[in-house]
This record gives sequence, structure tokens and C-alpha cells, in this order.
Amino acid sequence: MNNRIVSLLAIIILVAGPVSGIAQQKGEVALGEVLTLEEAISLALRDNRQVKNAQLAVGKAEDQVAATRTFRLPKFEFNALATQNLTGLDFTFTKGVLGNYPNVGPIPDRDIKLGTPLRPTAILNGQVTMPLSQQYRLGLNVKQVALSGDVAREQLRSQQQSAVNNVKRTYYAILQTQSALQSLQTALRFYRELDRVTGDYVVQQVALKADELDVKTKLAKTETEALTVGNQLATLKEQLNQLMGRDIAADFSVNPAPELSWVEMDVAAARALALEARPEVREARLRVKQAELDKRVKRSEYIPDVSLALVYVSPRNFDDFVPKNFAGVGFQMNWEVFDWGRKKHQLAEKEKTIEQANNSLREAENSVRIEVGTKLRELQQARQALRVAQLKQETARETMRVSLNKYQVKAALLSDALQTQATLADADYQYQQALLAFWTARADYEKAIGADK
Repeated sequence: MNNRIVSLLAIIILVAGPVSGIAQQKGEVALGEVLTLEEAISLALRDNRQVKNAQLAVGKAEDQVAATRTFRLPKFEFNALATQNLTGLDFTFTKGVLGNYPNVGPIPDRDIKLGTPLRPTAILNGQVTMPLSQQYRLGLNVKQVALSGDVAREQLRSQQQSAVNNVKRTYYAILQTQSALQSLQTALRFYRELDRVTGDYVVQQVALKADELDVKTKLAKTETEALTVGNQLATLKEQLNQLMGRDIAADFSVNPAPELSWVEMDVAAARALALEARPEVREARLRVKQAELDKRVKRSEYIPDVSLALVYVSPRNFDDFVPKNFAGVGFQMNWEVFDWGRKKHQLAEKEKTIEQANNSLREAENSVRIEVGTKLRELQQARQALRVAQLKQETARETMRVSLNKYQVKAALLSDALQTQATLADADYQYQQALLAFWTARADYEKAIGADK
């Protein structure tokens, strides 16, 4: 009886492996489009909503630069004041106020009173102002705002790198979960067939009820594990769709993990590369330049504001003695001679801001150095673990081949062949996990050195 069950189990186990592999190749395990890692990264860089927001921030910074440049151009202003006079606008010219001339006498020869009745009046005022001495400070402001645009671009690069890293990690997690689900599906086929056979033997009274219950328990446990892993796979696919900026319900399958590749790089070279490429470090350097420019802008406030001005004034609905138009061109100056030490304290504040920015830069550089070293060591460990898993896989395959040959010539028990098959299946699974762990560590390392893809 037990030999019959063991023989059946051998057939199921030995056949299930290749059948499962064929099903995966034909796309029976995962339906929908086949999504490569490169396609997923491209979609994320194009449609990821956080990346889009970072791109919009760059556009906003460019608009700010264009808007700031307009302050260097002439300023056109027009003002209008319309009033209803509540008191009369009266003028009195006393006798002789304009002079007393021989043979003519005083002008005017008597007191003359002029006035404007209580009626609506208006004063129209137009002015064109061209900044002169302010051009230096305005130029510094343009540079400062342009630096804000550079900061926004580095933040965009950082967001793109985060999106690429998240896509890679999620893609590899899908591969890991999918591999685990396929192993559980193979085990389910095995336990279901075993449950059917054991149930028949219990009816024939050649197997115990306890054996049947034990099989059903293992089947239920495996079904629960398969349900859990299947739910994890569905969640990971939704997360990847979210990272790619598309409908989270879009179905797809993923390609197997790429073959192993390795590029040797020492810690010093990796750190030097990261310090030049990491957006966090580049942003910190731009912050230092911004703080230094901000100090120069504040110091430029000691320079008086001198502008070239053209003024035109036109009173409306006044009496005839009021001029109808007035126009003039000249220089306009505004200078705060004494500020009670305000600018001095503001400059001291800017100095401290520069020191803070330099401290943040050094902190960012050290954090990047530490991160690169950590990720490189983790990548080396993952590579070594993958090498061990590959050796275990090769050993298990050779042991399986020898065991099957021995079984064919009746030099080994069937149970030994079954055990070597289970060992090979476990070694294959561990190799896939180690390979995907290596690529995950590789993705983290690439992000650490500032690689854009």
C-alpha cells in the first residue's frame, strides 16, 4: 500500500516541475501584458504623478525667473483720482502780488479771488520709471531665482531616481512573490492529488483516517499560504501600476530576473561618483550659493535707489486757471540714510545662514558617503549569497541526477529520489530568491551613487 502511494507521489513530483515551467513560459500563471523592467521605468518617468509634480515645480521656477527679469525693465504706471469736492478750491491773488511796475502800477491792481465750485473733478497721473542703480541688486535677484530653478531640477532628479528605485524594488518583489506562488501552486496540485488518492484508499480500508486528515490539513495550510501570497502579489502589482501612473487594475506579467552582471568598483571611486551625481549633494551646494547671493542682495541695499522718471499729470474739470497738463523728466532717488543698525543685523543673520548651509552640505556629503559604503557592502554580500545559492543549485541537480540513475538500476530507494527532488526544488527557489535579492541590492546601490536609471 505505502509503495503504491509513494510511487504515485514520485510521478506527481517529478512531472510537476517541468509542467510548471512550461506553464510559466506559455503565460498560464500570469495573464495580461508582459511588462519588462525597462518599460516599467520608462512609464514611471513619464507618468508618475510625483515626477510630474516635480516637473511642474521646475516649470514654475522658470516662470519665476522670467517674472524677476521684468523688474529690470522700465515700469509703466497710470493712476486716476476722481473726487467730489467737499470744500472749494479757492485762490486769492492780493494787490501787487505779481509786482509793481512803473507806468503800470501794481499787478493785479486789486485783490482777486478765484475758486472752483463744488463739482466732480479728476486727476490723471502717468509715470514711466527706469531703475538705474537698482540694476545690480536686480541682477543678483535674477541669479538667486535661477538658483531656485536649479534646486527644483535637482529635486526633479531626486524624484526620478526614487521612482526608478521604487519601480525596480517593486518589480523584483513581484518576481519573488510570483516565484513563491508558483511553488505553492505546484504543491497544491501535489496535495490535491494526494488527497484524492488517500480518500480512495480510506474507502477501500487500505489507509487510515488519520492519514487522510493529515493530508487535508497540509492541503488547507498550503491553500492558505497560496491565498496570502496571491493577495501580496495583487497588492504589489497595484503598487507598481501606481508608480507607473496608470490604472491600478491593469493586469500584466513580468519577465524573469535578468542574468547576473557585476561591475567592480571600490568604495572610494563609488563615493567620488556619488558626490558628483547625487541630487541631494548638488542641491546642498546650490543652497550655499543661494545663501551667499542673499547676503550680497542685502548688502546692495546700502546703495541708494536712483531711477530715471518721466511724469505726466492732467487735472480734469477744474477751472481754467488750473493747468491742464504737466509733464516732466528727471531723476528719482530714494535713500534710507539711517536705519538704526537694521541692515547690519540682517547681514549678520545672512552670515549665519551661510554657515548653516555649509553645515548642511557637509552633513549631506557624509550621509552620502555612508550610504554608498553601506549599499556597496550589501551588494557584495548579496553577490556572495547568490554564488552560494548557485553552488547549492548545481549540487542539488547533480545529486538528483545520480539519485535517479541509482533508482533506475534499483540501487536506491524511491524515498531517496523523492528527497533529492525536494532538495532540488528548494535549491532552485533559494537561487531565484538570491538572484532577485542581488538585483534589489544592485538597484539600491545604483540609486546611492546617483544613477538616473
